[in-house]
Amino acid sequence: MPARRTVIFAGGELSEQFLRELDKEDFIIGADRGALFLVTHGVIPDIAVGDFDSISPEEFNLIEEQVPRVIACDPVDKDLTDSELALDLALEQQPEDILLFGVTGTRLDHTLASIQMMTRVLQRQIRCSIMDLNNYVTITGSQAIVQERGYTYVSLLPVTPEVTGITLEGFQYPLTNATLKLGQSLGISNRLVSPTGTVTILSGLLLIIQSKD
Repeated sequence: MPARRTVIFAGGELSEQFLRELDKEDFIIGADRGALFLVTHGVIPDIAVGDFDSISPEEFNLIEEQVPRVIACDPVDKDLTDSELALDLALEQQPEDILLFGVTGTRLDHTLASIQMMTRVLQRQIRCSIMDLNNYVTITGSQAIVQERGYTYVSLLPVTPEVTGITLEGFQYPLTNATLKLGQSLGISNRLVSPTGTVTILSGLLLIIQSKD
C-alpha cells in the first residue's frame, strides 16, 4: 500500500526542527546532502538519491551503509537536479501528499525551480508543500485549507498568467470572486483571523505562501 505522505530532504537549508514534522508512516527520500543530514540525525531514509558531489567519499560510504536503496548519478551527465530526481521517486510512491525540505536557500535558481516543480505534483492531483524556517508554500488549482502554523503572513501569487474566482474565508482581508494577474501584488501580506482559512479559485494555479521575517 502506498504511503500517505512522502517527505523529501534535499541539500538546501535544513534544520533539526524539520525532523519533528515527520510521522513514522512517512516514506522518506534523502537527496544528496539531505540524505547525509538524515543519517547523521538518526533518521534512515527509504531512498537516497543524487550525484553526492557535495559530500566526501567517507560521508557517502556512511549513507551506503545505512540506507536500503541508494541511487547515485553521474554529476556531469545527469539532466535533472537532485531535488527533481527525488521528486520523480516520490511520485512513483503515489502518495496523497509530498512535503519538501531543503529545496530553498541562497540559490534563487534552485528555489524557483523547486517552486515550479510543485505544478507537476498538482497535475497528478497530489498535494505538495515546501517548508523552511521562514516559509510554508503550497499550490492549488481549486481549493486549499490554510492552517495556522505560526507564520505571520499569508500571500497569494499567481503561477499562471491569470487566476480567477478567488474567494477567501477566515482572512483579515477577504476576497470574493477576485482575479489576480501575474505581476500584481494585491495578494501579498494577508493574515489569518481564525485557526484555518479557505482559499477557493475557479481557474488558474495559485501559490499560497505563509511567511515570517
